[in-house]
Amino acid sequence: MDGSRSHFVYAHYRRRQLFVNFFDLNLAGLESWCLDHDLPKFTAKQLRNWIWKHGVLDPEDMTNVSARARVAVREELTLYESAVVTEQHASDGTQKLLTAWPKPDQGKSLPILDASRATECVMIPTEARRTACVSSQIGCPVGCKFCATGLGGHDGNLTAGQIVEQVHRLSHLGGGRITNLVFMGMGEPLANYQAVTEAIRLLHEPDAAGLGARRITISTVGLPPAIRKLLNFEIPVKLALSLHAPTDDLRRELIPWAAYSTIDELLDACSAWFDRTGREITLEYVLLAGVNDQPEHAHALVDVVRRLRGSVNLLRWNEVEGLPYQRPTDEAVIRFQRVLKQNNINAIIRKSRGRDIAAACGQLKHESKHSA
Repeated sequence: MDGSRSHFVYAHYRRRQLFVNFFDLNLAGLESWCLDHDLPKFTAKQLRNWIWKHGVLDPEDMTNVSARARVAVREELTLYESAVVTEQHASDGTQKLLTAWPKPDQGKSLPILDASRATECVMIPTEARRTACVSSQIGCPVGCKFCATGLGGHDGNLTAGQIVEQVHRLSHLGGGRITNLVFMGMGEPLANYQAVTEAIRLLHEPDAAGLGARRITISTVGLPPAIRKLLNFEIPVKLALSLHAPTDDLRRELIPWAAYSTIDELLDACSAWFDRTGREITLEYVLLAGVNDQPEHAHALVDVVRRLRGSVNLLRWNEVEGLPYQRPTDEAVIRFQRVLKQNNINAIIRKSRGRDIAAACGQLKHESKHSA
């Protein structure tokens, strides 16, 4: 994104007389903000170094930044819009943050946090990487029948800066820098296309999170027009398709939004994605006992996957209170995987992380003011 566009983002906030969100600005935009406050252009890199590299948010602790710059940051630059409501630690090292966001469109007033506008984000550490799993929306409009997030409905989109803020919070929980980013938290990322792609641009910058394209994954339930739009996105991220069923009829039972597109349409869009980017698609498949985990489902999935260049992630359903599903047995999961492997399909059984703090796939929950 060029500097003029960044400055437009900044000018947009000035025009509405709101505090400027630091995480909405790329380097060029932050330089423009500095110049408009009669600060040297290099102040932007100083601020980024303190905030991104060192995790320092108090201007008074930014020792090489001028006094005038520290005043400007304190009085006119918002660093964190959200407030952490809870922080949880799982036995496997996974960490989850519940954060509350301000009400939108507050005009000239200071942000007012709204407990009903809360999202969850998760840090998933392994020996080789530290993966940030972030939300793109408050709740989710898709309403997958087996997922906790959709139970609370959808209360709006997050901005690019709010998405970036989640990554920054997770990156300073301790344990080292973020190595990977997945849009697998609350919401359908491609239904908030502009903010998600803008956030990726910001996080891709080397003096911000510095995440390479191959380390960023967008997980989507499948919106063919948005997938095709993503073909022209300049940062060739990885794409994961939440399939969860091998036939249209079963998929529509599990995923209400599947009524708007067929599996054939999704595969055509994903094939176009591979042709343009050369990146294989990962198919995500949550196994529900007795629903989509039988051998006939596995054989039907073989026919789907053969039309793509990709692999399959098999995920055991993670328990959600109040939902009428069961976690499959280990034997059923292995049997399902065996059918795929016998047909030369790369199928990996993914380990659930953070189950004991409801941070695993499908367990992130949105308590909407509309769901009481």
